[in-house]
Amino acid sequence: MNLEILGISVLWFFLFGYVMIGSIDFGAGFFNAYSVLTGRQHILTHIIQRYLSPVWEITNVFLVFFFVGMVGFFPKTAFYYGTILLVPASISIILLAVRGSYYAFESYGSRGHKGYSFMYGAAGLLIPASLSVVLTISEGGFVSLENGEPVLDYLGLFTSPLTWSIVVLAIAGVLYISAVFLTWYADKAKDGEATKLLRKYALIWAGPLALTVIGIMVETQRHNPEHYTRMIDVWYLFALSALMFAATVWLIWRRRNYGMALALLVGQFMFAFYAYGVSHYPYLLYPHLTLYDSFTNEAMAVALVIAFIAGLCLLIPSIYLVMKLFLFDKDYVRGNEDHHV
Repeated sequence: MNLEILGISVLWFFLFGYVMIGSIDFGAGFFNAYSVLTGRQHILTHIIQRYLSPVWEITNVFLVFFFVGMVGFFPKTAFYYGTILLVPASISIILLAVRGSYYAFESYGSRGHKGYSFMYGAAGLLIPASLSVVLTISEGGFVSLENGEPVLDYLGLFTSPLTWSIVVLAIAGVLYISAVFLTWYADKAKDGEATKLLRKYALIWAGPLALTVIGIMVETQRHNPEHYTRMIDVWYLFALSALMFAATVWLIWRRRNYGMALALLVGQFMFAFYAYGVSHYPYLLYPHLTLYDSFTNEAMAVALVIAFIAGLCLLIPSIYLVMKLFLFDKDYVRGNEDHHV
């Protein structure tokens, strides 16, 4: 494995971690807000708060690792994406700041405040929607070079069906991932009423998720036939993902083994995520930028690999401790928080 492949594989791992953990976090915020606005906070709020309290600050660590690594391994991405993502990235940063602020107000100030809850939940859906625009841009056709500088065609981007297909996928994926995880979490907490409601949400969002995936395949074929052909070449990975999706929905529908359903969910998105990454190879931005013409020097690449491995050695034990002390601790999950004071 050459350094270019090793570098992008490491970054793809961190991005996948952010997608999964971030989706649970963002979706939980939305479901909490929805329960407050619809008067169902007595069903969901306690379960969601017990998950969010120890986890919400961890989520962005994966995103920071990804962005720092992307610029470090592939410096030219800063030149191309740094300019064209000024507006979308600024919106995402503002939303992250808003979300963090409103979480603090909601948690340590006036609990159950509808305004705080709504802003927190809405920001949680708008963040992945705004970040997903990067995937559309990477497909090409929206960036041109004028006097050697990249220029983004905003009109073309925001009127493209591919853009909105990916945005809808991001939102549906966030809500589906979060609902499946929280169904398992509520079941582990022996909270039958919350489990029943979250199971319903998981089944509701499974349909839109499947439809948007099909829509993206159709739009990709129209917009970028080369990428579509490469996706067909790894059809077996997408097929495995689809089978895991069907098995997850079946288990939730039949109320059987929510832990297995969660494991299949992770596998489903892992296969789909890596299949997409493999099919996108070697482009970082069609057709202007590839892995090989934007890679850093060998010394820097080796130093980054060592630094990222060291970072993982710190991050993984930290996540394990959070899960052991909070997420997988029976007393904490079931609400006996006095044991952790």
